[in-house]
Amino acid sequence: MARIAIVEREKCINGKACDFICGKYCPMNRTDAECIIINENDNKAVIDEKLCTGCGICIKKCPAKCIDIVNLPEKLKEKPIHRYGQNMFELFRLPIPKKGYVVGILGRNGIGKSTALAILAGSLKPNLGDYDKEVTKEDVINHYSTTYLGEYFRKLFEGKVKVAYKPQRIELIPKMFEGTVGELLYKVDERNVVDDYMNLLEVEHLKERKLNQLSGGELQRVAIIATAAKNAEVYYFDEPASFCDITTRIKVAKLIRSLLNEKCSIIVVEHDLATLDYISDEIQIIYGKQGAYGVVSQTKGVSRGINEYLDGYLPDDNVRFRPYPIKFEDVTEVKESEKEILKVVPPLKKSFENFGMSVRQIELKKGDVLAVMGANGLGKTTLLNMLAGEIKPDEGEVEKFKISYKVQYPDPNVEGTVRDVLMNAAKNKFHTGWYKQNILDKLGMERVIDNQVKNLSGGELQKLYIAVTLSKDCDIYAFDEPSAFIDVEDRLKVAEVIKEFMIKNEVAAIVVDHDVQFIDYIADSMLVFEGNPGVEGHVYGPVSKREGMNHVLKMLDITYRRDATSLRPRINKPNSQLDKQQREKGEYYYN
Repeated sequence: MARIAIVEREKCINGKACDFICGKYCPMNRTDAECIIINENDNKAVIDEKLCTGCGICIKKCPAKCIDIVNLPEKLKEKPIHRYGQNMFELFRLPIPKKGYVVGILGRNGIGKSTALAILAGSLKPNLGDYDKEVTKEDVINHYSTTYLGEYFRKLFEGKVKVAYKPQRIELIPKMFEGTVGELLYKVDERNVVDDYMNLLEVEHLKERKLNQLSGGELQRVAIIATAAKNAEVYYFDEPASFCDITTRIKVAKLIRSLLNEKCSIIVVEHDLATLDYISDEIQIIYGKQGAYGVVSQTKGVSRGINEYLDGYLPDDNVRFRPYPIKFEDVTEVKESEKEILKVVPPLKKSFENFGMSVRQIELKKGDVLAVMGANGLGKTTLLNMLAGEIKPDEGEVEKFKISYKVQYPDPNVEGTVRDVLMNAAKNKFHTGWYKQNILDKLGMERVIDNQVKNLSGGELQKLYIAVTLSKDCDIYAFDEPSAFIDVEDRLKVAEVIKEFMIKNEVAAIVVDHDVQFIDYIADSMLVFEGNPGVEGHVYGPVSKREGMNHVLKMLDITYRRDATSLRPRINKPNSQLDKQQREKGEYYYN
């Protein structure tokens, strides 16, 4: 059986707190074969995958937990399209751009989605798995000579295909362009559409602002406009919904679909299933093991592709890549009268120089999750800051109660490991079986427990701060955009962890988020922010989840249904029969 060995070099402590333990216990090494050796350049362990028997002893013995041995699917006979180095991640196959189609890419974090887009966009030259050799462009073309991608790469390398690429890491854009928003957008405007797009995504007021002065949501919208403004044959969008509020996500989806014609192709990587479903004509799944390898599946219809991903089994490939399905439950709402009131937040008002917001009285109930939705700039984060005591309201007084608050943008610049941070937050609870099972295991913290916080990915950092928030003993737990950067599977795990925690401990949570499916899964009741973004914000509610979701979707002018197979909420196609029927009934949220 083919296998790959992964060594996380930054975690390897050989020569420090480890005396080459993996090599000493390796059965092959004991027969004088050099299966595990020490790299002379950095004194780290290196594993020969051809000699490795997959016994797993090195994994169990390694004190730093930096080794993983992964058996590849038996049917996977070909070489990878790219490998980052010895004992490092490798990617098999690539998504296929199709003229006249939006192809959606679905897969976990750390599985190779961004690597695939970077290769297709020409910003990363694939090495065909030969990381220690010089692979030429001609080698790549020959590798795909009998497929569509052979001609695609030939044109790409010869500069005969125009590509527009919005990367995942938009925070790097200000480092590449130092000018203003207007200077950047008008410079790349090849279709004379920037003014219309700035109006659509509401960034006209940012024209004179420097890129390094933008928020995450503002920078995302600018990056999308800059990509869409180019006259390209192939458009690549890597996670365009990140940082965007629910209103903007629908506008972005419509903008991207408007680019489509019979001569151009679009590929979109996205974790928000509702956005991906709405925007895509076909789906390709990338499966494998996080940080080890990724495999691109065959093309599938949208509904079928998403449902197969949720099921964890790909019939066409005959591969089960997850031992369990991801399930959306049709949860019956509990009558509010059946829940005991925990805390009451009085009506509040707060005014700033150019903005004012107000909220009605809020009753927080034991075991309840109050979900908060609405466009950015209406006061959602201001409400959480007032409850946390960080901002004092102008009218109304917030009772001083214990609140644990996960901020919108977690700080990565924290010294120490994940273990250090969690032990400090959880105190004595850290060593209990309950904490390990319900917090560490379910949020995937064990895998990165000895990693430095500053080296975590965006999704790992988000889950760490969610764990920190739940580690404290409080009455109220507030979460500002907990689904950001997190993949589909982990979003539902996060929702499950938060819900179960509130019920078990008879406390309450307030969750601000823009992912409709995440909110649908986690919410017991809802608060909907309305108004004029950046000028004035007020609320509708609190109301039941059903009433709140119906109100939000009516504002967005979209209707939802539940998928017959997976029960996941899906956006109806505009003017479809079901869309018309639900609008006539006023049922925008169909349960």
